[in-house]
Amino acid sequence: MHPMRRQMNECRDQEKINLFLNHARIGFLGLSEENQPYVVPLNFVWYNNKIYFHGATEGRKADILQVHSNVCFTVCEEYGTMAHTVPAHTSTAYLSVMLFGKVARISNLDEGTEAMQKMLDKYVPGYYNRPLSRNQVEKYRSSMGSATAIFCLSPEDLSAKENPLDPDRKFVPGQRAGEK
Repeated sequence: MHPMRRQMNECRDQEKINLFLNHARIGFLGLSEENQPYVVPLNFVWYNNKIYFHGATEGRKADILQVHSNVCFTVCEEYGTMAHTVPAHTSTAYLSVMLFGKVARISNLDEGTEAMQKMLDKYVPGYYNRPLSRNQVEKYRSSMGSATAIFCLSPEDLSAKENPLDPDRKFVPGQRAGEK
């Protein structure tokens, strides 16, 4: 892993990172196909220190993962712009996490069902009146007839970077330099 250039922005607080990954809604899966990068925005769940996501059993993402399982998964949230009277000091408040490792397709139906239930709990909490069944996961087909593939990224490396929001510098639309 490359050392972080701006080490003062490195976040090493594992509790903060876990909380962030548990609540962030979209992650970006970075794949490499030959000499062509391919990045896909995904819903995901952070569970048992792993990233789980799903998709069709057929398609570009599934095809690439069969050949090149090394990936980068990035999650980032922006918390506002921090204005400064010196333009070069204007910055963005954020937290980002990058995870590197290999993705594997989950073949264990119990693990897959549990991961899919965790995703439902995250994205539509309390919506369903009973848990997802193994049978539902096994038999589901998309409108195009594809089964659901459930994937897991077991991170080999993780880095997090943050620039916390300074409320005194938070930009408000219409605000002018030198005004509060």
